[in-house]
Amino acid sequence: MLLAALGFSVMGGAAKLLKGSFNAGQLVFYRNLVGLVVLLIGFAIKPPLSNGGKLRWLIFRGIMGTIALYTLLYCILHLPLGTAMTYNLTSAIFIAVFSFFLFKEYNGKEVLLALLLGFAGMILVYKPAMIFPWYYHVAGLISGISSAIAYITVGKLNKYYDARVIVSSFMVSGVLFPSVSMLIQHIGNYKPDEIFLVAFKWPHAMEWFYIILLGLAALWGQYFVTRSYGADKAGIVSAVSYANIVFSVFIGMMLGDSFPDGMSLSGICCIIVSGIIISLYKKRQIQNQEDNNMQPGSVNG
Repeated sequence: MLLAALGFSVMGGAAKLLKGSFNAGQLVFYRNLVGLVVLLIGFAIKPPLSNGGKLRWLIFRGIMGTIALYTLLYCILHLPLGTAMTYNLTSAIFIAVFSFFLFKEYNGKEVLLALLLGFAGMILVYKPAMIFPWYYHVAGLISGISSAIAYITVGKLNKYYDARVIVSSFMVSGVLFPSVSMLIQHIGNYKPDEIFLVAFKWPHAMEWFYIILLGLAALWGQYFVTRSYGADKAGIVSAVSYANIVFSVFIGMMLGDSFPDGMSLSGICCIIVSGIIISLYKKRQIQNQEDNNMQPGSVNG
């Protein structure tokens, strides 16, 4: 999950560099096109091994991921980066809520504390502003909720599909939706917007480098987030996703952002402590499992 957070942070930095040249729909198209090309090459070299049988869930995951990406990029273009990212990372809270009510997953008070501590740290770092029109905030909430649903679905799909196949469902959906939008806009000669009617735009010069970086970083993040949600309960994994903020702050500084103030540094410390709590919880959980297996009368004993 730390590797995934790093990938998504680099993706956010590349999107920030492209923000003045491309709109949300165009960035969704190119981001997923680059990743899909790399995945298809990988499939040709090493075909995926999957049990299959959950095609509808695979399609559903792709659609939810695409909605999350559209709304995230829409918010980044219209809200301060801090507010946009705060909304997107509320997915960790929604994952914990949905996992508890739908799948009865409760990971204990320590994990809940880590989750809330990480969320508090996120607020301190990004200081979200609430002075913008309501529909931007609705888009932000949709980003967080759809991300949560997509990630929970990933955890349920891992036992049926190769991680690359799950990622490709998102990439295919993320190329198909803006492609249809571009085609409708071109044929009907409608006035383009940035989501429903997207005008095609060809990158130039250094824009190619940033687009390839955007796509590769996003593919990196999607692959490792898929592996991580297949390895443990969604509520535990999602808490580690707050590391995205720490990476984003330092990448932002490399792109010219100012050094974090005292409140932001306090938030970063909260996020780091949140990750430490999760790590200690997992270490103790593994140790207890090993101790139980060594007891007389156990299956492995």
